[in-house]
Order: sequence, then structure tokens, then C-alpha cells
Amino acid sequence: MRRTTRCLITVAAALGLAGHVKAASLDGLAVDVMNESEQVLCAEKDNVAIAFANKNVRSFRIEAAHPVYLSAGMRDNFEADWTACDMSADPAYKAPGQPRKETLYEETEMWVVGYAFPAFWRPSTAKVRIGDRVEEGIHMLQVWLLRTDGAEEVLVLYPQDGYWRPRPMTPPNMRNTGYGSSFLVGPIDREVRPHVKIKEVVFEPKTRTFTLQFEKGGSATVRMAKADYNRLALDVAFDKGIEGGPFAMLRSMYVTEFNNDAARIAVRERDAKGWREDNIMKFDKAHATDIWMGRLSPSQHNTSSPDVVFNSFSDGPYPKRPKSEPPPEVEAKDAK
Repeated sequence: MRRTTRCLITVAAALGLAGHVKAASLDGLAVDVMNESEQVLCAEKDNVAIAFANKNVRSFRIEAAHPVYLSAGMRDNFEADWTACDMSADPAYKAPGQPRKETLYEETEMWVVGYAFPAFWRPSTAKVRIGDRVEEGIHMLQVWLLRTDGAEEVLVLYPQDGYWRPRPMTPPNMRNTGYGSSFLVGPIDREVRPHVKIKEVVFEPKTRTFTLQFEKGGSATVRMAKADYNRLALDVAFDKGIEGGPFAMLRSMYVTEFNNDAARIAVRERDAKGWREDNIMKFDKAHATDIWMGRLSPSQHNTSSPDVVFNSFSDGPYPKRPKSEPPPEVEAKDAK
């Protein structure tokens, strides 16, 4: 079990600043960061909810990067933990059509796979469009990228409730790392649990960009700006600011310090001289330009799941790109 003194590890180390997450945007807009988490005993329930609100935000960046402790020899646990879990009260809607798995798009270096489940907790109303192909009843989209020894999944979207799961490509000396925290983008509803009602998802393979049309009106784009062995960077842009509630939310799981998908949070508040760190369940709120959520030490649940950063908040249509970061066309070549 982790000792209390280990909490004194610096934010710089936790953020993996040696080439991993671009941790501090410094000059971005500040957003209201609110903790809506609740205590649970079930390790398969997303009880962590960190919401982000600012009606002026038009764009920002989300990055997923490997935890600072990741190593080839570590014990990595992917198994679900249903201890103390009771999901009997969850709603379930029978899905139209038959359960299926289909490759919706394929090229040499990337392909998109869609899944339809027998049932889902929300009605299956969102459509998925890739080129001239239109699919209904898709519950999960997976984006796979080519690597030297095969392929791996780096991004998942659940169109029917708006949940995303990001994951950087696994380092060459390892074969797989786990998913962990999820996030929501768009106007957030709270029926049973937080979710985003999407009317249609359009994927443009050439630019690796998802366009989301929301049931409440408005739209957003989520572009895969960079995907390599260090991080997955996603640039998010709205057609207009979202008023009256959060524009994004991190969803994760925390039962204990040794059984979680995210245990710590660090925020860089406007004009602060340093970062503020806390246990993710004890954190209250902040007005911050940069937010990191992850781990400082391994967990028995999804041990290798990535840390996640939200930053580069802007009132313009695209997040500000750090001066040291290469343009998108160079990044695409790096991802190969």
C-alpha cells in the first residue's frame, strides 16, 4: 500500500514532463473545475466525475499519456473486479437488429471497427457516418492504428451515451497497456449517470476527425492530433460555447488508493506560482488553466491505464499549439 510520504512526489514527475504530456499551457483560459464524485465500493462503477465549465471555451486539448511508473517488468492487471457490485438497477434497452461487429473503414495504417450490442443502458438513436456509409445502432467505435508488430486500439467512442476512452500507443518494449478513465465532450445530461446525447457522429479518415451533432443543438469536432508511443492528443472544438453547464467531464473509478483508475488530481490555477495537488476524492473545486488526473503509484485495477490532462482552453476555434510542437502533417508521419 502506498505510503503517505509518496504524495510528496512533484507534479512534474507525475505529469511525465520528460517528453510525455504537454502539461502546462500557461496562457490558456481558466475554467471552473468541479468535483461531482461519490464514494462507492464497486470497482466497475465510474464514481469519479470531474466537470469543466466556461461558456467562453470554444476549443481545448485532451491528452492521455502513460503513467510515470510504467515499465516492461511491472505486474499489469486488466481483470474486472465485480466485488461489492450490484448493477441490477441499471436501465437496459434492447437494441434493434442483431449483435454484430463490422469494420466500417479500413486502410493500411488505420481502421475503424463498430460493435452493436444486444442491449445498452440508453436507447440507440445516434447514427454513425463514414463517407457514404451510414450505420444505425452502433454502440461502440474503435480506432485501430498500425504498429511494427501488428495493430492496437487507441481510441473508443460510445455514440449512444457520448463516452470516450483514450489510450496512447504501447511502448515498443511492451505489447499492451490498459484503458482507464473516460471523458465526455458536449452538453452534459444527468439521467441515471452523466452522458451526452449525440444525434450523429461523422468520421473523416483523412484528417482523423470526428464531428458530433448534439441532440440539444450545436456541434463539436474531436481531431486525433497526435498518436504515438508517448501520448494520444485530441483537439476538441465547438461551433459555439456551451452555456448553463459543463462542456466536458472526466469519468473514472476510485475505491481506494490501491484500487482505482485515477487517484490524484493536480491543477494549475490562474496566476498561481505552482500546482495544487490532492487526492481526487478530497479535491473540491478550482479555477484552472491546466488539469492533470492520474496516479503516482500502481493500482491493482487497470494497472497501466493512462493519466489524462485537459488544457489549452481557448475562446477561438482551435486550441493554441505549443511552440515546440510540430505541425499536424509532421505528427501524422511520426504516428506511422
